Amino acid sequence: EALASYRELAEQLAGELGLDPSPELTALQHAILTQDPALAARTRPAAGDGPPRTNLPAPLTSLIGRADAVTEVRALLASGRLVTLTGPGGVGKTRLAVEIATSQQDFFPNGVWLAELAAAGQAGGQSGEPDGRAAPHSTAAQADVTELVSAALGIRDDDAAGAPAARLAAALRTRQMLLVLDNCEHVIGPAARLAEQLLAAAPGLRIVATSQEPLAIRGEQLYEVPPLQLPEGTELEALAQAAAVQLFAARAAAAAPGFALDADNTDAVAVICRRLDGMPLALELAAARVRGLGVHALADRLDDRFRLLAAATHTGPTRQQTLRAVIDWSWDLATEPEHIVLRRLAVHAEGCTLAAAEFVCAGRGVDRADVAGLLARLVDRSLVTVTQGADGPRYRLLESVAAYGAERLREAGETDRAQLRHREFYTALAEQARPQLRGHRQRQWLERLDRETANVHSALDGAVRRGEAHLALRLAGAMTWYWFLRGRLTEASRVLAAALATGADEPGAERAYALAWQAGITLLAGGGAGAAGGGDLTGAAGSAGAAADPAERARAALTMYDGVDDLRGRAEAEWLLGFAASDFGDPALGEDLVDRALTAFRALGDRWGMAAALSTRAKLAAIRGAQASVRDDGEQSLSLFRELGDGWGQLQATEWLGALCETAGDYEQGRRLHTEGLALATDLGLWPQAADRLSWLGRIAMLLGDYEQARELLEHA
Repeated sequence: EALASYRELAEQLAGELGLDPSPELTALQHAILTQDPALAARTRPAAGDGPPRTNLPAPLTSLIGRADAVTEVRALLASGRLVTLTGPGGVGKTRLAVEIATSQQDFFPNGVWLAELAAAGQAGGQSGEPDGRAAPHSTAAQADVTELVSAALGIRDDDAAGAPAARLAAALRTRQMLLVLDNCEHVIGPAARLAEQLLAAAPGLRIVATSQEPLAIRGEQLYEVPPLQLPEGTELEALAQAAAVQLFAARAAAAAPGFALDADNTDAVAVICRRLDGMPLALELAAARVRGLGVHALADRLDDRFRLLAAATHTGPTRQQTLRAVIDWSWDLATEPEHIVLRRLAVHAEGCTLAAAEFVCAGRGVDRADVAGLLARLVDRSLVTVTQGADGPRYRLLESVAAYGAERLREAGETDRAQLRHREFYTALAEQARPQLRGHRQRQWLERLDRETANVHSALDGAVRRGEAHLALRLAGAMTWYWFLRGRLTEASRVLAAALATGADEPGAERAYALAWQAGITLLAGGGAGAAGGGDLTGAAGSAGAAADPAERARAALTMYDGVDDLRGRAEAEWLLGFAASDFGDPALGEDLVDRALTAFRALGDRWGMAAALSTRAKLAAIRGAQASVRDDGEQSLSLFRELGDGWGQLQATEWLGALCETAGDYEQGRRLHTEGLALATDLGLWPQAADRLSWLGRIAMLLGDYEQARELLEHA
């Protein structure tokens, strides 16, 4: 706003004095007003005839969704002399570099130039590489890079004296120009050496490089070109704001006249953009298929994306005419150990931790100690993305790269082994998480399993599909407490039913545990046949799956523990079924089961089990109006759960102690207990529990006559 005010004042004064600004001043004013420091240091050259000052191609289409990127890269270029645009193939590095260079061509007296390096080393297989490319660090590749840059700049190389790179550096010594070095990844060493030499010799030179990995030289500033913004929903207005959708719609309209976003196609367009990860080249290839397929058929066929997404024209570089060719280009630049890690990573769903990658990717050609370094190289090559999370770095493949990796995994005959390693890792992770979900690290492990939901589902589906009953029952059983805490009872029941069907003839503690939880979840969901997807309690339980009577269902589940040496498992099953029966409305059954569980937990010295049973017993005492028992059991339970650091357990205990305070008319103490519970539920992300606490607080506010606060709390609940 200040700059605009100064401009108005300057124009007013210039008009009153009869002055016309010089071209230099006009250029400087333009630079300041566009807030572009790179332009502020330049002056506009005098117009007139002369040799061309650029070889940039004229773009045939508009650049969509990159306005912020253009501004950010120009600012980097103002503060440094080398900016490298990195990112995976097809993300639009070249198009962005050309746009940046085009916007600056009036401010470099000696022009703005593009040197395309994709052809470097491809003339005649100079190094014996099978695809005809020179090795990325070879002398031949160095000569090719220098020759391509010299040719792009129109600098003759007919002086035999001196090395070509030195002669090129000497020719640029006094020039003020911008040079774009495009597609450096396959000649990364030669391109880096030449860039360093030219920048050292020519202080007026600035370079924008595009590469799937950094040049790694002094003074380099990296700009990671992200995929285009993805839609957050499927509403037409929100969808139209996403850059990925804007690009797809624009190119689809060009390929299929009459195409437009509307309420009938928003779902399909959102699926296409998300499954193609917002990658511009993939979106353009997909848009070219709209005329023949329409968006709904296109979205349905993306599982076969490599056959589907081939260019409709053949005027662009070969490596960009199909989606497969784009990834082939990157794959061919990687080493064999990198190939092994990349293809094995493809068995993960929605990313993985370093520990998971090391477990799944190691062996048969790759040492476990080398996996971290190979992952770092794949990140540098833009084949793997990495984000930092609470449990360390998380590695992810774009969906198209994952599909490509899965193909390569099948070709190598490694799919079965990699998937088995994946199932083993996530079963062990779930079993590691189970006790942690009942202690001080409850929140951290809830969040960790939240992040691994897709991997756990993939592992469970694989174990069921391959008939691995023992693994399926172990994993399903280990995950039940997580599903219970998150309130995902239908999901838990479905998975338990599938795992139990896989191991229909397998006796043992895992099967008994799964049956008990299936019965408990069915009771919690309403108790009737088929509730919560309850399925059939097979084996010794007979037809218990169809039993609507809670007592019969609980007894049928517990008979599975007859002959199984698992006292703690039986005690937990008794507590769970008692907890569920009291919730369902059979307090007599609940009291019997919980008392038996409490006796067993005390004999085992299991403090968590004791706390859980005492909390449920306090609830049952509240139902029958035994206030002294509510206080005694509730306070013992709360004390134990606090020592253990179990937030969920503290929520159970404070609920009934708070209810007791309300009955006794001690509203302030009740409010303190429910407020404590609300904080715990919010911290753990247990939203049904948070809603429950808000409801209790609303009741207390109403009893105190504060109807405005009561309404606010209850509406929030």
